[in-house]
Amino acid sequence: MRVITSSAQIQPQSTSRIMMIRPASFGFNEETAATNEYQQRNLSEAENNTPAQTAEEEFELMTDQLGKAGINVQIFNDTDYIRRPDAVFPNNWVSFHQSGKVVLYPMMAQNRRLERREDIIEALGKEYKIEEIIDLTYFEKEGKFLEGTGSMVLDRRYKIAYACLSPRTHPEVLATFGEAMGYEIIAFNATDENDKPIYHTNVLMCVGDIFAVVCLEAIKDPDERLMVRAALEDTSKYIVEISLEQVRHFAGNMLMVRNARADKFLIMSTQAYESLTSTQVKQLNEYARLLHTDLSYIETYGGGSARCMMTEIHLPRK
Repeated sequence: MRVITSSAQIQPQSTSRIMMIRPASFGFNEETAATNEYQQRNLSEAENNTPAQTAEEEFELMTDQLGKAGINVQIFNDTDYIRRPDAVFPNNWVSFHQSGKVVLYPMMAQNRRLERREDIIEALGKEYKIEEIIDLTYFEKEGKFLEGTGSMVLDRRYKIAYACLSPRTHPEVLATFGEAMGYEIIAFNATDENDKPIYHTNVLMCVGDIFAVVCLEAIKDPDERLMVRAALEDTSKYIVEISLEQVRHFAGNMLMVRNARADKFLIMSTQAYESLTSTQVKQLNEYARLLHTDLSYIETYGGGSARCMMTEIHLPRK
């Protein structure tokens, strides 16, 4: 049984401050397609018969909804003079922690490494205390990767990093992160319905303060499945299980946030929300208000969803 420490008691799992990147050149990324089974090159014929929203329009709808909920969204614009097709997913290259630490991550695709921007770190540093920048990007030279809070789902209160191993999530980089940040690493293997590795942990798992959404079905090894379940139960999480079919609809790609009044929200896409059963919706509504927007264009071409678009800012204010 894991015992919560005094530091864990003051470490919140959620934040009311979110960083997002307004896309400028969003599109299908050829460099990431080989390891992301959720990317689709073309919309289906049925979808083509309906005018598709652009990524920019979907982004604006989502940020508008978050703002109306009282969540502080700090928006940075992507630049159009450098093509960054996945810039709308900033949680993969950086994470911000209550300790004042900022972590920069090694990215598998070369064109995704262009998403790392010193100007964003500098801009946030004017408002927040940045004590240390932990740069793990040197692992790229060794062909070892860890794509931020895509590769890891963090339980910030208990300092646990859940991670499914894949070409984008290397055990050595995980261990280095754990040592640098004082996190326990719970690594496991997870595959989709076609037995292909799931590229990011946040596709199949979301950890809230007292609940967790997880596709245990994706963890085929019974010992690893038991290990994940036990860790969640030891940290007093109510487990809401989702299926592989729901994972395909991005039902695991959620994030719990709060507003300035400490109201809790669970952010997801409309596709994810509509894949949930009435029982699951009722269960989750007991822990947070469910907010969803249509992200079908971003999900189809980018292979990521709502959680991937949000980078939590846990840094202390100056």
